[in-house]
Amino acid sequence: MSFDTGNPCWKTLWLCILSGFFELEDLTADELDASIAHEINQPLAAVATYAGAALLWLLHDPPNVERARDALRRTIQEGEHAGKIVARVRALVKKAPSRTAEVDINKMILEVLDLSRNELQRNGISLRTQLQADNLVRGDRVQLQQLVLNLVLNAVDAMSEPGTTLRELSISSRREGANEVVVEVRDSGRGLEAETMERIFDPFFTTKPDGMGMGLSISRSIVVAHGGRLWAMPNEPRGAVFRFALPALDSQPPQKA
Repeated sequence: MSFDTGNPCWKTLWLCILSGFFELEDLTADELDASIAHEINQPLAAVATYAGAALLWLLHDPPNVERARDALRRTIQEGEHAGKIVARVRALVKKAPSRTAEVDINKMILEVLDLSRNELQRNGISLRTQLQADNLVRGDRVQLQQLVLNLVLNAVDAMSEPGTTLRELSISSRREGANEVVVEVRDSGRGLEAETMERIFDPFFTTKPDGMGMGLSISRSIVVAHGGRLWAMPNEPRGAVFRFALPALDSQPPQKA
């Protein structure tokens, strides 16, 4: 079996699986295999990149053991990420209950940024974070990671368009009142037109030539499934802000055993 892992529809398919947008019965075995193949392509490519970098650092004269150790640590992280993706799909196929647990939003954001580091560097994007303490929620860690990753990559796409000279990604988290944890992803791209703002979360709506128009729609469905809200607004002086709010862990009623 061969997979067209460059086809963007497989990433959309994977997002749909994560959010429950499609029922698994609607997917053929080939489609499910292809969606997994596409999604694990990024961490597996990173495994090869970091392993190759480690070898080059060791071939230096003298060997740079510290740099090689760091590259190998990232190799392990990417391999574990790929394993989690496969395990998540297996659970969905078996119709296992959603894996909800305590999630440290700040730690999760830093993990996603670590995975996205190469993409940010490749596009010349500077990063600024402002993460306040005590941002705990209850949810499916894999889905919430995919949510943040989707918003980060959406911002990268917005700032990678020709003519964008200032490229800055800003991510913040904070408690808002006693009941919510709020996360903001700000970019310095060209921003959103008024009519785009009205339809940005509609299924199949996209402003990208090769886009499927499902990423932000699925992102919102993940947030809603966690009892939260996701919305967009203009950034000043330019760009866009995507903000989502989730119930804080200590504001949620205890789950029944």
